[in-house]
Amino acid sequence: MATFDIDSEFIRKMAGLLEETGLTEIEYAEGERRIRLTRGGMQAQAVFAAPPAMAAPAPAAAAPAPVAAAPAQHPGALKSPMVGTAYMAPEPGAQPFVKVGDAVKAGQTVLIIEAMKVMNPIKAPKGGTITQILVSDAQPVEFGEVLLIIE
Repeated sequence: MATFDIDSEFIRKMAGLLEETGLTEIEYAEGERRIRLTRGGMQAQAVFAAPPAMAAPAPAAAAPAPVAAAPAQHPGALKSPMVGTAYMAPEPGAQPFVKVGDAVKAGQTVLIIEAMKVMNPIKAPKGGTITQILVSDAQPVEFGEVLLIIE
């Protein structure tokens, strides 16, 4: 297992930033190293991710994996412009903004992302047909994550 030095002063600064800003989570990445601090209630916890160790060759059953990476390369991929929680409908129990097979126009709201208690409408960048929806209602999303495909 690969290890890396932990800069405890840097961790303290990040924890202080969490407290200062009222955020519940902060993440810092540099190359293959990643540090994420989250807090729940009054305590903070740190999660460290070291660079992945060299993996053994995958068995033949793992062949479908490239399909999962394909949506990010799709020209109709709508990627999340922010970190937050994706909602597929304007309010709980309401009809979703879009479903697979729906035709959308450029500028039409296709979902909303809640970030810091602000509901941000996510609009279709182009007209077309929704062929895939890759997130579910109330799912946390990351910046750059593919939300849906418009063809």
